[in-house]
Amino acid sequence: MALSPENSKSPALSRDDAQKEGFMREVDEALREDQALDLIKRWGKPIGAAIFVGLAGLGAWIGWDYYQDQGRAERAESYVKALDQLEAGKLDEASKLLDPLTKGSNDGSQASARMLQAGILAEQGKSNDAAKAFAAIAADSSAPQAYRDLATIRQTALIFDSAAPDKIVAAMKPLAVPGKPWFGSAAELLGMAYLKQGKNDLAGPLFASIARDKTVPDSLRRRARQMAGYLGVDAVDDVNAAVKDVTAANAPQQGQQ
Repeated sequence: MALSPENSKSPALSRDDAQKEGFMREVDEALREDQALDLIKRWGKPIGAAIFVGLAGLGAWIGWDYYQDQGRAERAESYVKALDQLEAGKLDEASKLLDPLTKGSNDGSQASARMLQAGILAEQGKSNDAAKAFAAIAADSSAPQAYRDLATIRQTALIFDSAAPDKIVAAMKPLAVPGKPWFGSAAELLGMAYLKQGKNDLAGPLFASIARDKTVPDSLRRRARQMAGYLGVDAVDDVNAAVKDVTAANAPQQGQQ
């Protein structure tokens, strides 16, 4: 109910209260409708795609950083040419340029080239081959740990829909630790696996933890805040931002009605 002008002594406070009330109403409705399983269907594939896209260039960035530090001009040149072909959409040509870089040197440059080749397979729709390629990198003890962990996450994102939830949990739990490099992406996959297992009591706090971690990309934090809210866990530090997230999430659905 709206306050009459004479009773509204603190307009700013009233607006905040209204925002909070609106946000909590959205959460309550979601909970009453028991949308946990619907969220898995609604967010599972977009999350997998977002993780894949978001991490796609990361191996390239790490590899380029390595080349700059080591000054290996020849390999760096081949690497840059491969990236140019990727940008132009010439995936086969890019993979061929990367092939020599995947052999010989057991260091970051080799792992980076292998990561990009695996990503190319995924981009070509060869998900099974890509998952195997990422799994091979993850299992390679000679590869830098950062690449192995990243490969584990990308493999898991590719097999998420078909893999048993307990397998996802086992793979992501060691990486879904605050402070670790890939916490946000690993924790998001772990939270979705918990939902598949019906363990909403574990998923909710985990999404809230992602939402509050300022080292996590904003888009991932927004998704996590929404998921935590739907599961009845408060992850709202900024009410205005939370209201905007709920409005943005519901806008497409409202437009379709």
